Amino acid sequence: MKVVSLFSGCGGLDLGFEKAGFDIVWANEFDKTIWETFSSNFPKVYLDKRSIIDIPSAEIPISDGIIGGPPCQSWSEAGACRGINDHRGQLFFEYVRVLKDKQPLFFLAENVSGILANIHKDAFQKILEEFSAAGYNVVYKLLNARNFNVPQDRERVIIVGYHKKMDRVFEFPERHGRFVSLRDAIGKMPEPKPALKYNKTNGSVLEIPNHEYMIGGFSTIYMSRNRVRSWDEQSFTIQAGGRHAPIHPQAPKMKLIEENKREFVKGKEHLYRRLSVRECARIQTFPDDFIFKYTDVSDGYKMVGNAVPVEFAKFLAEKILTEIKEWKRRNQEPKGDRLVKQSDHQPAFA
Repeated sequence: MKVVSLFSGCGGLDLGFEKAGFDIVWANEFDKTIWETFSSNFPKVYLDKRSIIDIPSAEIPISDGIIGGPPCQSWSEAGACRGINDHRGQLFFEYVRVLKDKQPLFFLAENVSGILANIHKDAFQKILEEFSAAGYNVVYKLLNARNFNVPQDRERVIIVGYHKKMDRVFEFPERHGRFVSLRDAIGKMPEPKPALKYNKTNGSVLEIPNHEYMIGGFSTIYMSRNRVRSWDEQSFTIQAGGRHAPIHPQAPKMKLIEENKREFVKGKEHLYRRLSVRECARIQTFPDDFIFKYTDVSDGYKMVGNAVPVEFAKFLAEKILTEIKEWKRRNQEPKGDRLVKQSDHQPAFA
C-alpha cells in the first residue's frame, strides 16, 4: 500500500511504516541539513524539498495514506508555547489541506505532549474539527513509546483518522512487546569518540557510523536535574539537541546539592559524557545501517531527536495496515457518519 510522508525529517516514521509493509512513494522535507540523510536511507523515494506551503496538492501522488509530524516546537512545553500563533504551528492546516484534496483512506499525525496543554486547548480542538471536516473519523491519544519495544520514556500524541467511508475508527493499543532497557539497547557498544573542535564530526574515521558525542560544558539548567538513568532503566526522552542529550549510564546518578542544583559525583567526573549520536539512534530504535549524514554533530542529534522511534511507528503501522487490508477485502460501502467515542481515550470527532 502506498503512503505519502509530510514533514518527513530523517524518516523515523517512514522507516517504521516501510518495515510494516507500506510503500513510501513521496516525501517532503524543507530542512536542507536533513536531505542527504533521508535520500541516502530512502534512495527510491522522491523527496520534495520545497516548503509544504508552496506545494500544490495536485503535485502530490495519490496514496492509501498520509503520515507525518508537523513541527512540534510551537507546542513544546520546553519552548515558547506559541502553538497555533506560530507559523510552524499553523502547518497543521497545510496537512489538512492536503488531506481534503487527496482523500486517502487514513492519516497519522504525531506531536509532542505539550499540544494537550490547557493553553492550546482551543487550538487543538480546532485542528481536530478540521481533520473531521476533511472527511475522517478522528481519534487521538497520548502514548508512551516505552510500552512499545522502545528503551525510552517518551510521551507523544498520536492522531489517527480513517476515512468516513470506511465506517470505522482506529482503536489505540495500551502496550505491546517487552520492557527494553538501556543495557539491552546500548550495553555492548564500545566507547565512542568525542566530536572534533567546534563539535564537528569525525566522519569516516569512526568504526561505528555516528558513534561520537558532543563536547563542551553543561548549562545550569542541565545541572538542575539528574540526567543519568541506570543500565536497567529506560532512557530519558531523546531531545533534538546535543546539549541536552542524557548522560551515559556508566556514570552514577548526579548528586543533589540543593533545589535545582546537582553535581557530578566527586572522583567520577570522567564517566559523565553525553550519549553519542549512535547511542541516541539506538534508543530511538534506528538500525545501525541507518546512517545520519552531517558535518555538525548537533545536526545529528537534531535529526535523531525529532524522529518518531522506528519500532513504535512500526507497531502503529502494522495495526493500520491490517485494518485497511481488511476493509479493502470486504469492499465495505460507506454507512454514513458517526460519532467517535472510546472509553479509554479522549473522544475526538467523526
